Amino acid sequence: MHIKDFTDTTNLVVELRYQDLRDAERDGLLTKTQADTLWRRWSRDAMTTHSTQPLERTAAPAAGPAFGFVNVLYYFGGLVAIGAMSLFMTLGFQAVGPVALLAIGVAYLIACLKVADYFKARGLRVPAGLLATLAVCLVSLVAWSAQSVAGLWPPGGPDSFSSYHTRIDWRWLTLEFVTLAAGVVMLWRYRLPFMVMPLAVTLWYMSMDVANALLMDHGWEWEFTRDVSLVFGIGTVALALWVDVRSRLSRTAEWRQDFAFWLYIFGTTMFWSGLSLSDSGSPWGKVIYALINVVMVLLGAAIGRRVFTVFGALGVALYLGYLSHQVFRDSLLFPLALTLLGLGVVALGVWWQRHEVAIAARLARYVPAGLQPRN
Repeated sequence: MHIKDFTDTTNLVVELRYQDLRDAERDGLLTKTQADTLWRRWSRDAMTTHSTQPLERTAAPAAGPAFGFVNVLYYFGGLVAIGAMSLFMTLGFQAVGPVALLAIGVAYLIACLKVADYFKARGLRVPAGLLATLAVCLVSLVAWSAQSVAGLWPPGGPDSFSSYHTRIDWRWLTLEFVTLAAGVVMLWRYRLPFMVMPLAVTLWYMSMDVANALLMDHGWEWEFTRDVSLVFGIGTVALALWVDVRSRLSRTAEWRQDFAFWLYIFGTTMFWSGLSLSDSGSPWGKVIYALINVVMVLLGAAIGRRVFTVFGALGVALYLGYLSHQVFRDSLLFPLALTLLGLGVVALGVWWQRHEVAIAARLARYVPAGLQPRN
């Protein structure tokens, strides 16, 4: 048996992660300045023609594909197909009956997964992700058809699948649970980040349908639905943080992709919308609202997630607008106050853009290594 001799390490190639330097810094082997300097130098050297293998930092998810012309075609075609089997499912298509609809849905789902396998095996990850995402979207159609065929669809609710995306009803919860379970299994199988999108949308739908279930299907109370959306938003953001940490710290390339992106988008939207629609009527309540939005801005900068920064900045702007309205109500200076407010927001944006890297680096010191943004 031939055993390779590694005593001569002159030409030995070692995969070095940024997290390794952070660990060395934590153990006292390097200072933070030394770690950052070494990483910048090695990263620069890795981009030269003399480098045999680029260094790979795994403290952050791998970046997604650039939106060139080809990817625009991919996503446009994929989203049209997804919409055709979900948002634009017509009553005429459902006239074939639940048995035929179940057969069509299962056939479509299997075909999508087969094509996704074909694309992924050839390194075409974007179209593979779109086909796998379409398969996840088809799960709800298959579940509804199976319930209808088995006579298990609860009476009194929508009698067509076309209402799934337009009508809030607790009876959709079975479809949503099945979609989440099947989607997680398929995500584990294919490991393509875009597949998280329908799961995040399903969580959003579930927040509304859970509210309807808790109201025992009696009418519509938007305040209660708002509060449920707020709670679901917090839970979805917490899930996104957990997924983000696991992705950033993963040692395998497939799991270092950005699986948390869509969870952040929909979780923050649910949370911020519920928060902004909560009118306490108290000045102190509005102050707390402004402070929460300031924290969101800082959190977004600290972990490299601009969705928090955008929503937080919007919330701060709404609070400043409220203050200007209260101070200059029925005054000729009100237009001037709004103008100054708008120019102030623009100036803040210019200042933030110039100092964003330094701000993010400083704030990153106060968050766990698994949530620190990429350089």
